[in-house]
Amino acid sequence: MILHLSDLHFGTERPECLEAIQQFCRDHALEAVVVSGDLTQRARLGQFFACKRFLEQLNTPYLVIPGNHDIPLYHLWNRLFTPFTRYQLFFGELEPVLETEHFYLIGVNSIRRRYHTKGHLSLEQIQRIDLKLQQAPASKIKIIVSHQPFYVPFQNRRGFKDIPLMAKIALDSWSQHGLFAVLHGHLHRTAVYDLNRIFELGGNHPVYDVHAGTSASHRLHKNQPNSFNAIDETGKITQYCFDEQLKTFVPQPDPINK
Repeated sequence: MILHLSDLHFGTERPECLEAIQQFCRDHALEAVVVSGDLTQRARLGQFFACKRFLEQLNTPYLVIPGNHDIPLYHLWNRLFTPFTRYQLFFGELEPVLETEHFYLIGVNSIRRRYHTKGHLSLEQIQRIDLKLQQAPASKIKIIVSHQPFYVPFQNRRGFKDIPLMAKIALDSWSQHGLFAVLHGHLHRTAVYDLNRIFELGGNHPVYDVHAGTSASHRLHKNQPNSFNAIDETGKITQYCFDEQLKTFVPQPDPINK
């Protein structure tokens, strides 16, 4: 099983949620923890340090990628010329790969210094990730991790504002090589969509777009609870929401949106 966290936003974190995540990790045999961006609220050294310490204390291999909050917002010089310096000081690679017993996890950096919220993918990135998917063991569940979602329902007024440029081109390519799911955060909302059904990618199996809410921040979207996702070795996706009375994360019904 892997644990999918997102939008921790250290600097606005809730200690009770962090403690509940730690307990979940102690109670389950996890292969890895994945964090799909926005580790910090304002990309400050202390916030990165707190996040790094928290992840290390989980005693589980982890893969993280940056979110738009993980590059400077107000320090324009740093944002333009060294946007990822602080992130890389603590977490190194911007596009890491992690292979476990059942999963092959690929990080994709969709954050660009000229955009505040909207992401972007390049043709070079798409080709590089395509090659990694082809080289991944066929027996592993292949998952890509990025910050912005690849699908947002049209009834959501934010619409294409939060979908990375070139996302559809990337999906057309990646879906041909056994991609199981793309894990995201960013919107602080939970959902699971079958991208193959929505975009008719041509494959004969689902390609899931898995949205995670904020796992630990008090910056909740329309009072939605803190949450995270878990994916087991069979590919079953389970959403967990924080119960304010029990002070723990509890599983929810089938999250897949038709």
